[in-house]
Amino acid sequence: MNNAEQKGSGRSIAIMTLGCKVNQYETQAMADRFRQLGYSIVEADGYADIYIVNTCTVTGLSDRKSRQFIRRAKKINPDAVTAVVGCYAQVSPDEAAAIEGVDIVCGTNEKNNLPDYIDEFLAAGKKINRIKPLEDLVIYEETGVISTMDSRTRAYIKIQEGCDRFCSYCIIPYARGAVRSRQQEAIIREAENLIANGFKELVLTGINTALYGMETGKLRLHELIAAIDTIPGDFRVRLGSLEPTVIDAAYARELLKYKKLCPHMHLSLQSGSDTVLARMDRNYDTAAYEKIVDVLRSHDAGYGVTTDIIVGFPGETDEEFESTKELVKRLLFSKIHVFKYSKRTGTKAAAMANQVPADIKSKRSTELLELAGKTADQYFRSLAGSIRQVLFEEFDRDAGMYSGFSDNYVKIYVQADKSDESGMLLNSFADIRLERTFMDGMAGSFAANKK
Repeated sequence: MNNAEQKGSGRSIAIMTLGCKVNQYETQAMADRFRQLGYSIVEADGYADIYIVNTCTVTGLSDRKSRQFIRRAKKINPDAVTAVVGCYAQVSPDEAAAIEGVDIVCGTNEKNNLPDYIDEFLAAGKKINRIKPLEDLVIYEETGVISTMDSRTRAYIKIQEGCDRFCSYCIIPYARGAVRSRQQEAIIREAENLIANGFKELVLTGINTALYGMETGKLRLHELIAAIDTIPGDFRVRLGSLEPTVIDAAYARELLKYKKLCPHMHLSLQSGSDTVLARMDRNYDTAAYEKIVDVLRSHDAGYGVTTDIIVGFPGETDEEFESTKELVKRLLFSKIHVFKYSKRTGTKAAAMANQVPADIKSKRSTELLELAGKTADQYFRSLAGSIRQVLFEEFDRDAGMYSGFSDNYVKIYVQADKSDESGMLLNSFADIRLERTFMDGMAGSFAANKK
């Protein structure tokens, strides 16, 4: 038995993950590390010797879910070791530590050290609290090169950590610290490993992905994409969320030259009102945002744009909310993530006057979600007759139907050939002619030879 196997000693670990794609990536990295040390990884809601709760703190709801997950773990196995890691632990360490049954608390830049903290707790039986102060969150924590993921088609690659934009409503800069970027060599190595293991789509993600390289004095995201674009193989690249606080129309145009980069951008809007954007400290206006979308759709009329919008920001009037709705109608987002404003202690917005009542926030959320469904349907119908590249990710044997996402990030459903009963085209690309809206996306048919 080697040292790694001795360290894990056959113990089982369950990791519960809340929040963003970065958290999901970091959970995968932790799972890989623990496997290498001889631990077995079980389902998040299964019986385990050790529970790790990878937390989120973007909203009050995220905090509540984090606490619920922690309590649930102890109900499954009261004798288990419970570790709370991530954003909620970073900004509210005392609150996390005070939850009954919590043994270990460590922040956003301490996940690599978690195996040692578990050993320390098992040896001494004393609670452990390891939170680096915000000013020390300045070095990128390399978690090792990942070669596999739970999905077999799409893999996430973390390229960047931290944010320095300090939007007035956002707690994340306090949870994640300064902007720091991962070494390009490690990213390329991870991309090559994932491609070699059969992954067809690589999603580049980070806390503020567009800020990659900014600590050196200039944006370097396009340089990274250029390097990945030259890697041999049958794969495509998708970007995680980008911020118009960082990129503009000219930079968006720069990104259009890379062949393997998907024609889809998640571009966070947050509000369609210039006055609300000013109070949010977003440092752009709706005209600048629209210019970015115009550049993208001038390049490809079917370019997919998804976004985030906050309703009920402090002081948001009916007129300001109507401005958001009008912009949504013009831009035809393919999907909108709608968030009700959540007061985060320590942010500028938390102290603002004219906090919007909960019932109005709920009403506006419902309205915007209904409008988002209608405008997405308009966008889908505008694609009818076009041919898009689709990556098949699921096969419904009973219906004889494939589903997957197009290059512009629309869920596509395609009837399989009658001779195909086993999903032989899973994890492969095909050119699909889009025909009509269907379920949560569009139905289509094979337009060319399957790849």
